[in-house]
Amino acid sequence: MTDRSPTVFTGARLIDGTGAAPVESVAVVVEDGRFGYVGPEASRPQIDGATVIDLGGRTLLPGFFDCHVHFLMNSNTDFTGRLLTNRPTVTVFERAQQMRTTLHGGVTTARDLGGIDAGYRDAVALGLIDGPRLHVALRLMSHTGGHADFSLPTGFDPSPLVGPVSELVDDPAQARLATRRLLRDGADVIKVCATGGVNSPSDQPEDEGLSVEEIAAVVDETHRHRGRPVAAHAQGAEGIKNALRGGVSSIEHGYLIDDEGIDLMLETGAFLVPTLSTFHVAREHFTPAAYEKKMRMAESATERLSEAVRRGVRVALGTDSGVLAHGQNLRELGHMTKLGLSPLEAIRAGTLNAARLLGLDETLGTVEPGKTADLVVCDGDPVADIDLLGDPANVVLVMQEGRLVKRTLTEAVR
Repeated sequence: MTDRSPTVFTGARLIDGTGAAPVESVAVVVEDGRFGYVGPEASRPQIDGATVIDLGGRTLLPGFFDCHVHFLMNSNTDFTGRLLTNRPTVTVFERAQQMRTTLHGGVTTARDLGGIDAGYRDAVALGLIDGPRLHVALRLMSHTGGHADFSLPTGFDPSPLVGPVSELVDDPAQARLATRRLLRDGADVIKVCATGGVNSPSDQPEDEGLSVEEIAAVVDETHRHRGRPVAAHAQGAEGIKNALRGGVSSIEHGYLIDDEGIDLMLETGAFLVPTLSTFHVAREHFTPAAYEKKMRMAESATERLSEAVRRGVRVALGTDSGVLAHGQNLRELGHMTKLGLSPLEAIRAGTLNAARLLGLDETLGTVEPGKTADLVVCDGDPVADIDLLGDPANVVLVMQEGRLVKRTLTEAVR
């Protein structure tokens, strides 16, 4: 079934995404792509012609968000491997497959923070391919020699061979002009590199990236164009603070955030997107230098991110999928609980909080009447075992805008 005919779910354990405790024996009615009735089974309306799906006590949740993916690739080694040898058309279909896999893992909305063009977003919106609803950054902005400068010590820059992925800027005027190019090309979000990074050939995670003035110029330009958000790749403490002082909407990674950085996050209301899944990528998927950088930060990252959580910084789910394989995005939920979030708080980070970060919370992020009907059905109780959601086999049903896009649950349909 792939249409948007009325659907009634019965026998659900509801986790609505607001952070509220689960409710048993709930009915959920979906009509015209939206949630209608959400409440006790005994009071549900009778809908003529509706498909009724008895969930048998399984858990129904909102569709999840991943606020930090890279559909450019499916492995950290792709950038210098398959992307250089594939025929371009094959790469397009591989990315479409990765998007479908992500959707089937329970992610109905994703934010791609660099590497694909806006055509992939449009193809999903037009129904040409199955995948998460997309917000795209298109290209990463950094200074010459920064995180988005992929020039190797030999002088060779592989990035033009896999498609434009960078905007290199070295003063506020260039940053403003680059923002205008990105907005012209269809960016929903601007990504700036406030620090170096693990995969940078020329810098370290602790190195500062764009200056406060350069980041502020980007933010000002986005405010002049409908207030699009600015996401900051930021791992080292000083660069994190530069990004926050420049006015960014989110800190991506945030591994070495210090107390002053936490103060600034609480003051500005910026979101933290910790991408913990990258610490669980096999060694062979990194270059030796990148692996050393990543592992050097691991212990400090857990300590500092846990402190940010303890103090109440707002957290949204993001994985950096692309550095790791797509489709297992919800493993991040289990990693987040290691920072001190409860299972319900982790789920909220992947639903309502993430919707707020993307400016979509009026229509998405919770199971409530009137909202767009994105939902996931999971075998078992993720409050008792949050890692259940991390296994795509346990995600037995996915609905996006009222359309069933995955259903391995068949025995209770009538």
